[in-house]
Amino acid sequence: MDAVIVYESAWGNTKAIAEAVAEGIAATIDVGMVLDVNSAPPADSVAADLLVVGAPTHAFGLSRPQTREEASRRGGHPGDIGLREWINTAEGLRLPVAVFDTHVRRPNLPGAASNKAAKLLRRRGASLVAKPESFYVDGYEGPVLPGEIDRATKWGVELARLLPQSSRGA
Repeated sequence: MDAVIVYESAWGNTKAIAEAVAEGIAATIDVGMVLDVNSAPPADSVAADLLVVGAPTHAFGLSRPQTREEASRRGGHPGDIGLREWINTAEGLRLPVAVFDTHVRRPNLPGAASNKAAKLLRRRGASLVAKPESFYVDGYEGPVLPGEIDRATKWGVELARLLPQSSRGA
């Protein structure tokens, strides 16, 4: 059994959360890959027992070319494509998924990238193993707030537990 984690990150905060989630999952099952969305294989070619995806919340949802351009102007390093485009290329995703985002804590703005990603993934046939989760950062650029890395690791442990026993090799 293995998991693949694909993330989008402009300042490294979402990457840090992805790595913490991977650490938690790895306590129970193998984590085959933790990949930036720009180096990930097409979504519908991911062969794993669990796909975890994460993205920063931009303008109340998933990033768009314009919001990534703005992040770049503010000193971030977003990739050429975001999670939205990566998901939208997929056809017939038939695997369990979990979704997270990084989100500004204050001001507590509405919207979350994870909710939009979950909706897009379900439209393409994926099944969610958990409700979308938000992890908080200080301001738009971060850093990740204290305690959020530990919470992400614990969430990863819980994701692995939610998979059927038969899938975990038990």
